[in-house]
Amino acid sequence: MNTSSPLTAQDAQTAQGEGPAFDTSDPRAVRLAIRAGRFTGFTNLVAREYIQGNLIAVPAAHADAFEAYARANSQALPLLGRGEPGRRDIPGIAADLDIARDTGGYMVFRDGEVVDTPRDATPWWRDDLVPFVIGCSFSFEALLQRAGVRLRHLEEGNVSAMYETDRDTVPVGPFGGKLIVSMRAMSPADAIAATLLSARHPGFHGAPVSLGIPADLGIADLSHSYGGHGMTVLLPGELPVFWACGATGQNAVRAARLPLAITHNKAHMVVTDLPLPKDIA
Repeated sequence: MNTSSPLTAQDAQTAQGEGPAFDTSDPRAVRLAIRAGRFTGFTNLVAREYIQGNLIAVPAAHADAFEAYARANSQALPLLGRGEPGRRDIPGIAADLDIARDTGGYMVFRDGEVVDTPRDATPWWRDDLVPFVIGCSFSFEALLQRAGVRLRHLEEGNVSAMYETDRDTVPVGPFGGKLIVSMRAMSPADAIAATLLSARHPGFHGAPVSLGIPADLGIADLSHSYGGHGMTVLLPGELPVFWACGATGQNAVRAARLPLAITHNKAHMVVTDLPLPKDIA
């Protein structure tokens, strides 16, 4: 167990050359700061008492199929909310949400290929797009730290690395593709504690899909992460622990080759008003 104080959101901002000009613990303040361009960093160290989520927006003609795909692959894609066609809010998860501006980093796909990575997706938004918000591991990281589990990547100002595996997801309609996982380096004791705790929270991907053996997932080299970011180096005595990841939805968008789809980019998540569970037992 780690007893040192975790990094704060202010630490993260300072590292990126940003001042704490807003309440980084308030999810609405975070969203407004992102919208105004006053906060451009990853969201893993802000609004830590609130649930964050991955964004996937697809044309209405494919929305039911994507929801069915998410439900068939619920460990990777636990649904937090679904919007209405053309609407950029999802009232059930956040007040005053503009999902085309409040995430801070987007990937725009045409026919399965990334054509833009804007900070503001407004120019790309269409009246037929349906947004989905998918549970994110940033939420259970806060729970793990409450329980005393050390997360070295946060101590180092980093995020967890992601990897494409050789495991197929359950296809539905045009959606399919390989499972994406996130990895955290942990001591054996912390890996056991993290497994037991995360298993109680399927809305944040549940228990790990593999522990200690990258080859079990077809991962040959930890230094080559999905998206090219995140902490990829293990220290002596650490195990790589892998959880299903919401970025699996990006692979599904690629496979579907939709005329247009919009997702979050890297670790820029939808910050919701939904509070984290209070228990850590």
